[in-house]
Amino acid sequence: MTGWPSIPFLHKPAPVVGVIRLDGVIGRIGPIFRGLTLASLADAIERTFRLRHLKAVALSINSPGGAAVQSSLIAGRIRDLAEENKVPVYAFAEDVAASGGYWLALAADEIYADEKSIIGSIGVVSRGFGFAEVIKRWGIERRLHTAGDKKAMLDPFTPEKTADVRHLKSLQEDIHKNFEAMVRERRGKKLKADDKKLFSGAFWTGTRALEMGLIDGIGDLRSVMRVKFGDRVKLRLVGGKRLFLRRRPGLSVGFGERAATEDWAANALAAIEERLIWNRFGL
Repeated sequence: MTGWPSIPFLHKPAPVVGVIRLDGVIGRIGPIFRGLTLASLADAIERTFRLRHLKAVALSINSPGGAAVQSSLIAGRIRDLAEENKVPVYAFAEDVAASGGYWLALAADEIYADEKSIIGSIGVVSRGFGFAEVIKRWGIERRLHTAGDKKAMLDPFTPEKTADVRHLKSLQEDIHKNFEAMVRERRGKKLKADDKKLFSGAFWTGTRALEMGLIDGIGDLRSVMRVKFGDRVKLRLVGGKRLFLRRRPGLSVGFGERAATEDWAANALAAIEERLIWNRFGL
């Protein structure tokens, strides 16, 4: 008696690639602008590595960077889970994976980008505004009382001091060295350009980044995953927790018009700062 014909694909489940989307500025800017943080992404990252029939994790990155600590924490959590579960990780840059965005990409075993993607910016920058002349022109008296002569260093309402800037630059240098070490650890012998060029803070197109060894290939997430895992591969996007605003813009919580004005000003500055971060890369 002849049994039913064997159909392999009915018995073998399709390979699954979990997709984590990392889109936006890293860290928090102002009271309502909340970007990518480990707190907001941890649940999605862990759920991705628990998917059934998981063969790999793909990071879909579109970020101009941001907070160095959050970049390190997010990348570190992804690496820890990848090693614990013995699952390969692939990163795919969209418009930009620069500065902290490139740090996130370093969590992957292989990095891909479009030919026109912006890659690199391996450096450290601090942004801020100075209002000392503004409050002087408006006749506003700044009252600031501290214990510790460095407690109010780089206060935006007082003139900048050379010693404070020198201290800030020393901190930036420490973070830059840490970033550089991360690139060397993750890219190793793949790097093909000299140190001065690689770690200058400059950024390049995907084509140039490939020549320099900052990425492994040109390609998009779906196409590369189909090549590696076959046409039956299933891409599973896992979302993170929805973040709610602490308060609505322009509204106070028990402090009247003064609080509303302060919120408006802080939110406006945050929006400007976020826009400037993207604009640096022509986006």
